[in-house]
Amino acid sequence: MPTGKVKFYDNEKGFGFLQTDEGEEVFLHASALPAGVLSLKNGTRVEFGVAEGRKGMQALSVRILEEPPSIAKSGRKGAEDMAIVLEDVIKLLDSFANSLRRGRYPEDRQSQKIAAVLRGVADQIDV
Repeated sequence: MPTGKVKFYDNEKGFGFLQTDEGEEVFLHASALPAGVLSLKNGTRVEFGVAEGRKGMQALSVRILEEPPSIAKSGRKGAEDMAIVLEDVIKLLDSFANSLRRGRYPEDRQSQKIAAVLRGVADQIDV
């Protein structure tokens, strides 16, 4: 069975292209993906069968060999560092809650900073 990498895959459209180790392009339809797999990342190593389709070579029964390394995980903070960050976020949110208990929202600028901090923490946790 040929092997190659995912060159391009559009989750919304349900198709993409693989590039074989020999450099040929092969059409990939979502129906050829393994059960339970809904999307593929570019660069994922795969093994697949090939059949001649109406418009050229088409991949059949794709099997994932190796996921590409996650860039997000490589830039992720260590668990000990994240514990300290989360403790600081809790303190920040406590002060925010105290303002709300007194019947007022913090200034827009402070609210924007809090939202940015929460987004940053969420990006570190959700990779």
